[in-house]
Amino acid sequence: MLNKCPNYHYYYVLFASFRRAGPCSDLAMKKLRLKELESNLQQVDGFENPKLLLEQYPTRPHIAACMLYTIHNTYDDIEDKVVADLGCGCGVLSIGSAMLGAGLCVGFDIDEDALEIFSRNVEEFELTNIDMIQSNVCSLPDRMSKSFDTVIMNPPFGTKHNKGMDMLFLKTALQLARTAVYSLHKSSTREHIQKKANEWKVKTDILAG
Repeated sequence: MLNKCPNYHYYYVLFASFRRAGPCSDLAMKKLRLKELESNLQQVDGFENPKLLLEQYPTRPHIAACMLYTIHNTYDDIEDKVVADLGCGCGVLSIGSAMLGAGLCVGFDIDEDALEIFSRNVEEFELTNIDMIQSNVCSLPDRMSKSFDTVIMNPPFGTKHNKGMDMLFLKTALQLARTAVYSLHKSSTREHIQKKANEWKVKTDILAG
């Protein structure tokens, strides 16, 4: 399914799902409308001093809401699921997942400052189905393999000093997920991502781009 997606940091976003080859909080509502979700996410505080070396670009509320709404309503991969958010930053994807009824959403990020903002956001929304871990996403222990039903992420694009970081995040996500990975990428990387997916023997669906 291909739909036009808004411009995102001067790129068009490629929103893709990856599946193995073979679709709780007080705020959680099965019938939460897209506009309501986006309105809630607009209240999430973002980075105070973004670190360019970590490619800390915020996920816009509209894009986050559209992404999560599709995952939830089309694929049923959020409600009551254990969800991981890799490179979670200030937590917009995690918080949106929690609002849509994730059983538990765990955010992973290397940056302590971002996680402090994330923690404040969670407290502000009074969410109880979110946890966070400070860690290098690319160095998570093997014992976490297949610990999550769903992995969501807006990984570093690898355009600064982190060449190839997007693929490292994606490979880690596939190791963690039991069911599916949903990820945002530059549309210019479509062919490269498809090639990698074929190498890793996973099914790729472009959901918007």
